[in-house]
Amino acid sequence: MAKKQKKTPDNTIAQNKRARFDYHIAETFEAGLALQGWEVKSLREGKGQITESYVFFRNGEAWMSGAQIQPLMTASTHFVTDATRVRKLLLHSKEISKLQQAVDQKGHTVVALSLYWKDHLVKLKIAIAKGKQNHDKRDAEKERDWNRQKQRILSGNQ
Repeated sequence: MAKKQKKTPDNTIAQNKRARFDYHIAETFEAGLALQGWEVKSLREGKGQITESYVFFRNGEAWMSGAQIQPLMTASTHFVTDATRVRKLLLHSKEISKLQQAVDQKGHTVVALSLYWKDHLVKLKIAIAKGKQNHDKRDAEKERDWNRQKQRILSGNQ
């Protein structure tokens, strides 16, 4: 009798699908987030969004702004819950300097790709990216449509 394979739970909290469409991804990094207790509880419920977030640097530290973590209705009333507060990214100094050098180059930026659980910790996948031109976006869309049509033809469901 064959053993059943254990189904691995999806550990992704939020994804920024728009980033892969708007940018050429050069290199990715994994960063920790400095969060408050109510934010972690809210992320466990899946109430996080990073679509309009961006990373900036101040005083040799990396910060993320624009990410939304909606507070739960059961959050205590004596906490000030700001859904879009600026959050510190936890990275090694070598990684921060590498990211800063990339941002100093013309056309490069640092974007958030996904927010996920790694064991009991919340991690953020960030990437050095360069913006795509409109014709690059059209080419990517044509290729995606062609791949979809090719799959239909191969499966016989025209």
